[in-house]
Amino acid sequence: MTDITKEAIVPPRSFLSQDAIQVFYRLLAALLICAVLAVLSDSFLSLGNILNVLRQASLTFFIASGLTLVVLTAGLDLSVGANVALSACIAGTVIHKTGSPALGILTGLACGGIVGLLNGVMVTALRIPSFIATYGMLWVLNGLTYWYMAGETLHGFPAGFRQIGSGYLFGLPIPVYLLLVFLGIGTLFAQRTIWGQEIYAIGANPVAARLSGIPVARRLLLVYAVSGTMAGLASIIFLSRLNSAEADIGESLTLPAIAAVLIGGTSLFGGVGTVFGTFIGALILTLVLNGMNLLSVSANWQPLVTGVIVILAVWLDMKTRRRAQ
Repeated sequence: MTDITKEAIVPPRSFLSQDAIQVFYRLLAALLICAVLAVLSDSFLSLGNILNVLRQASLTFFIASGLTLVVLTAGLDLSVGANVALSACIAGTVIHKTGSPALGILTGLACGGIVGLLNGVMVTALRIPSFIATYGMLWVLNGLTYWYMAGETLHGFPAGFRQIGSGYLFGLPIPVYLLLVFLGIGTLFAQRTIWGQEIYAIGANPVAARLSGIPVARRLLLVYAVSGTMAGLASIIFLSRLNSAEADIGESLTLPAIAAVLIGGTSLFGGVGTVFGTFIGALILTLVLNGMNLLSVSANWQPLVTGVIVILAVWLDMKTRRRAQ
């Protein structure tokens, strides 16, 4: 490995410490939100509500974690919500037709991964900007899903399959265990592997990454495939949680996932951010929405509050990083 390759794929120590500082600030923000909600609502600290917050945060995280890798390369995947819908509907059909939850799960993961790979092909081979490619894919997937379902709803899945999204193990929701597993895998992949460091390098400077010998096209294919596969995983969790599948199941999922990524400190310009930060972002977003529900704030205000939080998080992140430079 040449010196220029090492420089391209190994972030400087100050960069890593700055990331750690940003994550620490977000953890403090999450704790502050918890403290405020505990004072304002007697129900917030109840076991049932805490488990509900963890479950909801995990559902957002599954989509946002794969999306984080895409954003680290200075890309964007706007098709994740539509991908969840199509994957859930196809997986639900397979389970109904075959009676095999295992085959349905594999089908959902494969469907999500294939969609993600197609996004990667459009970005790398066709050189279409990721925003346009995935926005177009969003509409294609929406059309396919509505055509495929033809106004019907699938429901009534096996009890064992429903346990994936609704069951408990040792008092904790099963999705929380899955969150911990994929949080660990994602963090190790991004921070401790050569492929992960190459993804950071591509986001920081794609030209330098290419000149240093990093296979940029293959790494981009990888991150979009991972993003699609995580959307496929999310489709299985939602399918088992709701015990039904319909064409509009994913319409409200894309923007919260993007919000979690941005609140977690991942830069839209690429090369900056962590999977763990995205988890904190998903937790903060879930805490705020949960608090609004507990305080009986109208649901009409929730999109406005989410937007304000995203804008403030991005602005504060940019401001603190400029001071650190």
